[in-house]
Amino acid sequence: MYRLHGFSQSGNTYKVALLLQALKQPWQAVHVPLESFTGGLTRSESWRQEVNDMGEVPMLEVGDRKMSQSAAIMVYLADRHGAFGGESADERHEILRWMFFDNHKFTSYFATFRFMKAFGPVAPDPAVSAWLRSRIDNAFGIVEKHLTDRAYLVGNQPTIADISLCGYLYFPAEESGYDIGKQYPAMAKWLDRVKQLPGWKAPYDLLPGQQVPARW
Repeated sequence: MYRLHGFSQSGNTYKVALLLQALKQPWQAVHVPLESFTGGLTRSESWRQEVNDMGEVPMLEVGDRKMSQSAAIMVYLADRHGAFGGESADERHEILRWMFFDNHKFTSYFATFRFMKAFGPVAPDPAVSAWLRSRIDNAFGIVEKHLTDRAYLVGNQPTIADISLCGYLYFPAEESGYDIGKQYPAMAKWLDRVKQLPGWKAPYDLLPGQQVPARW
């Protein structure tokens, strides 16, 4: 059985959990409380030595192997179980292209902005927030345009590219201030389609850890 270390506020943990659900694989959540994460647990020397040398969640236990980085984990799982990894070499390349875009721009800026607003210890710096918003809006605009005439990011079926990019978009709008349903209609329809994946659940229903009110 797979063991997934993380918590419900982590969209990157949610991506891996959602893929495990869609693959219908047995897995167990190993809870890392939000307060432990914000308190520096995953960046501690003991965590880096014993759990994940990169000091992050998610971490997936596969037998004696400990895997990190959500994109790498998802590629591994798609390859291992022969699903959601694309139907051709061209599709597999496109999946990686969108996942790299996700990690560098789409999720990267949005996850940072959301964390500062919802869970940060002090109110976000307005200048930093404005800069992040400009980057988020650009990345979201690219995906919105891409999805205006297609059901999924790559090909005619959902892939790990979809699961990767949607990972932070099912959280409540108050955590980020972005209401996808109102602001991005093509993305909203896409998110509804992704909900049809086997075993789909929202983050706070799928992973351990209670929702907490946004701080700022």
